[in-house]
Amino acid sequence: MYFKNLITKKTIVVAIAMLFILLFVYASVSKLITFTDFQTQLGQSPLLAAFAVPVSYGVIGIELATAGLLAWEKTRKIGLYTAYLLMVLFTTYIVIILNFTSFTPCSCGGVLESLGWTEHLIFNTFFIGLALLALYWTEKVTAKQLIIKSTALTLIGFAIVCGLYLTSEKEIKRNNAFIRKYIPHPITKFGDYNLEFNSYYLAGMDDQNIFLGNVTAPFLLKSISHSLKDIQEHSLKIDSLNIRFKRVRIAVNPPFYYVADGTVPVMFRGNIGDWKAQIYAYNEAFFSDFAIADSSNIGFTTISSETRSKALGVMKKTLHQDTIRINSKILNATPDTKFSTDGILLWNEKHRKFLYTYYYKNQYLVADELWDNIQIGKTIDTISIPNIDVQYYKSKDVFKRGKSVQVNRQASTSGDYLYINSDRLGKYESEAPLVSASIIDVYNIVDFSYVFSFYVYHQPHKKIREFKVYKDVLCALVDDKIWLYKLKPKHFNNPKK
Repeated sequence: MYFKNLITKKTIVVAIAMLFILLFVYASVSKLITFTDFQTQLGQSPLLAAFAVPVSYGVIGIELATAGLLAWEKTRKIGLYTAYLLMVLFTTYIVIILNFTSFTPCSCGGVLESLGWTEHLIFNTFFIGLALLALYWTEKVTAKQLIIKSTALTLIGFAIVCGLYLTSEKEIKRNNAFIRKYIPHPITKFGDYNLEFNSYYLAGMDDQNIFLGNVTAPFLLKSISHSLKDIQEHSLKIDSLNIRFKRVRIAVNPPFYYVADGTVPVMFRGNIGDWKAQIYAYNEAFFSDFAIADSSNIGFTTISSETRSKALGVMKKTLHQDTIRINSKILNATPDTKFSTDGILLWNEKHRKFLYTYYYKNQYLVADELWDNIQIGKTIDTISIPNIDVQYYKSKDVFKRGKSVQVNRQASTSGDYLYINSDRLGKYESEAPLVSASIIDVYNIVDFSYVFSFYVYHQPHKKIREFKVYKDVLCALVDDKIWLYKLKPKHFNNPKK
C-alpha cells in the first residue's frame, strides 16, 4: 500500500522530467567535450551542412535550457512542451535522413553515439510517448485537447526541419565571406533572337557578325549580324572526311575559321567566305580545348604524357616547322585530383596573353604566348581548395565527378578585363534576381583587381550557357535564345572604374 501511494501521477511526471534532464545534460555535455567532431558531423549532413555552425551552438543551448526548465516545478510544463518539440525535431531529421537523402552521415548524440539511425528513431519515439504522457497528467486536459496541442507542435517541428532541408542546398551556394559591388545598369540590351535549338555554341565574333557552331550539325556555321537582321548558314567542307571525328568544334578568328577535334590530332583552317578548309595541323597533339591567338599561335589544354595530368600548351606554326610547347607544371594536377584543375582557356588580344580560369577555385592564370611568366589572379570568392566529390570506379578504372561547388561557371575576356559568370551569392545578396538574371563579375587583368559586378537579364528560370565579350558588345546564349547587350563606355573604358 505504501508503494502504491508513493507512485502517483505527479511522481511519474517528475521521473519523466528527470529522465529528460539526464538525457539532455549528458548529450549536451558530450557534444561540448567533442565539439569539433560534432560540428564536423553536422557539416557532413545532407540536411544541415549549410547551417552547421549555428545549429551546433543552438542544439547545445536549447538542450541545456530545456533541462533547466524541467528542473523547476513552475516551469516544468513549458519544459515538457520544449522537450516534446525537440524530440519531434530530432525524429523528423532522422526520418528525412533515412528516406530522402542520397547518403546517411555518421550519427551523433553523445550518450547515444553508439546507436544507429534506426535505433535512434525507436529511442526518440519512446521519449515522445513519455513526453505526451507527462503532459497529459500535468495539463489536466482531455485527450482531444492534448492531441490538438501536440499536433500543432509536431507540425511546427516538421516545418522547421523540412525548411532547413529545402534551404540548405541553396545556402551552400552562398558565401558571406565576400561582398560584391554592383553597378546599376552598366549594360543596355539592344536585341535578342530565338535560335529554336539549344545546341548552338559561340564560335566567335567580329565587328559585324556573331558566329555560331552547332554540336548536332558539326560542320554547319551560322552567322548573325549584330542587328539580328542578316542571318546566314554556311556548310563547311574539309579536304578529308575519312577521319572518325568525335567532338568537332569550330572557332572563328577573322579572317580565318578553324575546325578541330582534339580526340583526333587534326585541325583544319579556311578563310571566311571560302567555306572549304584545308589541313592546318596534323598529328601534332591531342587536346581537349583550344584558343586561337593568331594565325601562328594556338593555345590548348591536354593531358601531359609526362605527368598523366592536365597541362597547358601552345602550338607555334612557322613556314619551316611546327613547334609544340607543353607546360606540365602550371596546373599542378595529379590523376586523382584532375577535376580540380578543370577550367576555361581564353586569349586576350589586347595584351596578347593566355588566360585560364578555374571552375572550382577562386583563381585565374595570366601567361604569355609560350605559357611562361605566369601570374595568378584571385576572384572575390574564398574557395581556394576545390570542393569536389570524386568517385573512383575500379571496374572501369575511371574517376567520375559527383556533386561539386563550382565557383566560376563561364568566362570571357576583352580589353583590360576578365568577365566571369558565377551563381555563388555573396553577403547581403538576394537570390530573387537570379530567377531571370545571371551575375557577371569584372576583373582587371592589368592590376589583378576586382572592379565591379552586374546583372545580365534574360528569360526566367534559365542560366547562361555561354557568353562572349567583344569590344563593347556582350553576347550571351541562354537556352535556345541569343541576347545582345552594349557595354556603356563610362563603366568599361577606364580601368580604375
